[in-house]
Amino acid sequence: MPDSKYDIVVIGAGPGGYPAAIRCAQKGAKVALVEKENVGGTCLNWGCIPTKALLASTELVAKAREAEEFGVKITGVEPDWSAIQARKQKVTDTLVGGILQLLKANGIDLVKGAASINADKNVSVETADGAVTLETDKIIIATGSDPAELPTFDFSQPAVMTSTDALTLDHVPESLIIVGSGVIGSEFACIFSTLGTSIVMLELMDRMLPTEDSRVAKQMRSTFRKQGIDIRTETTVEEVLEYRDDGIKVKLSSGDELEAEKLLVSIGRKFNSAGLGLEELGVEMDDRGRIMVNERMETNVPDVYAIGDVVGGILLAHTATFEGLVAAENATRGDAAIDYSVVPACIFTTPEIGSVGLNSDKAAEQGIEVNVSRFSFGALGKALAMGEDYGFVQLVIDAKTDKVLGAQVMGPHASDLVHEVAVAIKMGATAEDIASTIHAHPSLPEAIMEAAEASHGKAIHVAPPKKR
Repeated sequence: MPDSKYDIVVIGAGPGGYPAAIRCAQKGAKVALVEKENVGGTCLNWGCIPTKALLASTELVAKAREAEEFGVKITGVEPDWSAIQARKQKVTDTLVGGILQLLKANGIDLVKGAASINADKNVSVETADGAVTLETDKIIIATGSDPAELPTFDFSQPAVMTSTDALTLDHVPESLIIVGSGVIGSEFACIFSTLGTSIVMLELMDRMLPTEDSRVAKQMRSTFRKQGIDIRTETTVEEVLEYRDDGIKVKLSSGDELEAEKLLVSIGRKFNSAGLGLEELGVEMDDRGRIMVNERMETNVPDVYAIGDVVGGILLAHTATFEGLVAAENATRGDAAIDYSVVPACIFTTPEIGSVGLNSDKAAEQGIEVNVSRFSFGALGKALAMGEDYGFVQLVIDAKTDKVLGAQVMGPHASDLVHEVAVAIKMGATAEDIASTIHAHPSLPEAIMEAAEASHGKAIHVAPPKKR
């Protein structure tokens, strides 16, 4: 049984909660961490890590099929879904085990069960052995989010899936309708398309990846179409015509009818704030259940903090981690504030997408005059040698100061490359600063240097405009 009195209780052991607990312990606090499911939260168990493990397998399948282009003959490439799933689980289990060791090493009590906060700001936990009460001075809420569901669909039907369900399929479906073409839907499209699933993606907005830069979205749609993925924008499911054990039939807003073995709903997340007793405590929330906080991650109730998806904003694991560290500093008599100005975001499609800072549309909304400079991976030696010469680097540069304000990268290792620009933005660097920094050759980061050079008309590997 856990002790009864703690300096800090953290509710939720996801990518925000467990780092917050560790940082509090590092600063000398006695900490309890409450988790009703698995440590690591959605990211480690049902999101970031398992999907990347699946993508690593399917990307290897795709590469093996292209081996002859590299002078290597491989015959009989055959994905083994059960083995792919087993590897995914092994990766997750290894990381969960690592977190458990870290919690133990830092002297943190892990309490398994569902938590609620009572009127005197102590935490009650329904454990397998009965209810326990954790007395505490301060609370950090890190309860995260779950996949949002649409009332159009009956999620008890075997053909209808959330992203969590899709990760535990016992076979590869022959056909799949994906409702929503955002990050989650696009990553699953890449996974199952490579494994032979026939896919139709439906998007309510006028383009796929509607939150991304318009040029990136346009090129990704072209890439998906070449992969045989049918993308239908400004389209949604109007009605489910039939549920079957082996499939589903729907009517679209366009009037078309579609049938598939499975339907995946990937239209966003819902905030996990219900059942915590926040209304009785007087914690301010919006009408969707998002907990309102300030830049110190404080709620309106003294000594109660909230972090991660449950506070809305940028729903990314690494954002939750930094919010957790800010909350931990302030809960242990420190002074920290969150800074959202430079937050890289990555989409692990094929090719990858990495973005940070402003794109040209957002700059225009803020009234900032910008220069947009690009360099294609098709002109880069390392990308050609790798056989991954599709995509581009795009820098968004303040026209008056030459400071780099943002970047969009679509191509090989985009999720890695974007961090050079993230540091540049954080440090207030200019395009000239990047252009005048020697980059190794041959390497992928040269594309960032070339884009920076192109903004000043100095790029060696970009043909000058034709003279009229």
